Amino acid sequence: MSPRSTAALWLLLAISSWAGNALVARALAGSVPPMAMSFWRWAGAFLILIPLMALPLWRQRALLRQAGWRLVVLALLGISAFNSILYHAAVSTTAINITLVNTSLPIAVFALSGWLLSEWPTRRNLLGTGLAMLGLLWLISAGSWQRLAALEFNQGDLLMLLAVLDWGLYSVLLKRWATHLQGFSPWLLLAALVLIGTPPLLPLYLWEWQSVGGFALTTANLGGIAYTAVFASLLAYYGWNQGVRVLGAGTAAVFNYLMPVITAVLAVLLLSEQLTSAHAIGGGLILFGLWWGQRR
Repeated sequence: MSPRSTAALWLLLAISSWAGNALVARALAGSVPPMAMSFWRWAGAFLILIPLMALPLWRQRALLRQAGWRLVVLALLGISAFNSILYHAAVSTTAINITLVNTSLPIAVFALSGWLLSEWPTRRNLLGTGLAMLGLLWLISAGSWQRLAALEFNQGDLLMLLAVLDWGLYSVLLKRWATHLQGFSPWLLLAALVLIGTPPLLPLYLWEWQSVGGFALTTANLGGIAYTAVFASLLAYYGWNQGVRVLGAGTAAVFNYLMPVITAVLAVLLLSEQLTSAHAIGGGLILFGLWWGQRR
């Protein structure tokens, strides 16, 4: 299998994991506060990953010092800030609005890539992205443009837009600083980001805990947090970083359009929801736009 095909599979795993995370976040929104969700997600990932990577981190300490402030910026953007903003947005907006705002990620990445990397999308990239966006809008609206026009946006949507810009900047900087991170293995890079990005979440979580309290230690809550720690954090971030490294931030961002398709499939399999013609048409447009826009 070629490196590009392998990277695409890693991106697919990342998007699938985040689609499951959307279902978990929706299920736990009323029982686990936002900063508690963000902190324990990454604390769980920290407890799993750091003991396994402690020795490689120590051996490569000179490499860590060389990357220096770039690792700090990436960790604050990708680990500390993104998920915290997203979970706060989910409190005051709908899942449909989050998906809609999320469609701006490829646009943000294309603009940031042009500005920071001097990499502008080709006409085929833009047309493929447009088809994927059309399919996504069809999926969200269930084929009814009146339903799409009736959507309202609020403060949570502005927070989601901020989260999209944060993730776009993280992805582009990951590509821009690739030469400075060249000596890192994929797991070493992820371990370094988790090691740096998790501690800043602790004071924010303690402040939230004093303000609104904690959460019940139920099987559902603990199981949901465990899923986000393993799949939505460790495997998904590893897959995303690999995809960005090989395919570039722009191509990785367009894969984001697959998230509602995978979410719909998971909802059918896990929640017994019905698959409609809107899912088939919208999902087909997204898949074709991805394939056609990114093929060489």
